[in-house]
Amino acid sequence: MDLMTIFTNSFAQLIAPTTAAYVLAAIGLNIHFGMTGLMNMGQAGFMLLGAYGFAITQSMGWNLFASVLAALALAAVYAVLLGIPTLKLGPDYLAMVTLASAEIIRIIGRSTSLTSITGGSGGISPQDFTTQFENLSPLPEGNSTILLWSYSNNIADSWWLRIVAWALVLIAVLLTWRWYRSPWGRVLKGIREDENVIRSLGKSVTKFKLQSLFLGGAFGALSGIIFVLPRSVQPDSLGRQVTFYVWTILLLGGAASILGPVLGSCLLWVLLTVVKESMREGISSNLISSNQIESLGWVIVGVALMCLVIFRPQGLIGDRRELAFNA
Repeated sequence: MDLMTIFTNSFAQLIAPTTAAYVLAAIGLNIHFGMTGLMNMGQAGFMLLGAYGFAITQSMGWNLFASVLAALALAAVYAVLLGIPTLKLGPDYLAMVTLASAEIIRIIGRSTSLTSITGGSGGISPQDFTTQFENLSPLPEGNSTILLWSYSNNIADSWWLRIVAWALVLIAVLLTWRWYRSPWGRVLKGIREDENVIRSLGKSVTKFKLQSLFLGGAFGALSGIIFVLPRSVQPDSLGRQVTFYVWTILLLGGAASILGPVLGSCLLWVLLTVVKESMREGISSNLISSNQIESLGWVIVGVALMCLVIFRPQGLIGDRRELAFNA
């Protein structure tokens, strides 16, 4: 493997569907935390519900857009069931409840009693839910090479999936840019900074928090769909570590910023791939195994992120003033 291969493999992450999926999830979390101050530690739960809602209804023969609506409906129901009893809790308690709720969803997905629906721990195979999406592609059959990268046009990890994924990211960025500057967004920011002031103005804080929880969860559900389209729906692949990755992306790019989730996701996966590919190229396999390289790559990137949190807690493009919660 030479430097050109390392460069090609690493910067392929900039257009990868998984990177786009994490951007969407981080945008949703940014609505929760960056706009409203909600400590949601269960974004993976919204992602898994979106993935299951889409995959199960597709395997039942539903229309593609009806399946997307079903995923969003599951996110809405989850947001209501989660939000009504928990939104009055403090940030630390809300974090624990959302983390536990996401784990409950994952465990239910693994349940053997629901294997006929969710596939149990084995999950749902991609051929059961990707056909309609691939058939919707206007691209010709075969492979295409653009710049340094060659992928299938329509099947699995394809150009068609990349086009749809990053188009959704663009739409999400434009929507959040508009919401941040709207009266509704300013109310959410007021709730984040001091919700008692918002109550004194006659606003229903719980209603606005529920709206925020649903919208952020809707982006999480969409990200779950994008995440599983090139792979199977496997509950353990959307466990609590995914939520921690999403938080890392948000804090890396900058919470309460429009482009922070985009920058954070691209930078995290590119840097992680550069570190791992470089170690595989520069360190003998007799000295360190492939599995150890995977773990060591995360250690190196984790130390770099710790330094970032210490010396620039607002993230790369965040504004320190935007993080003055309850000021």
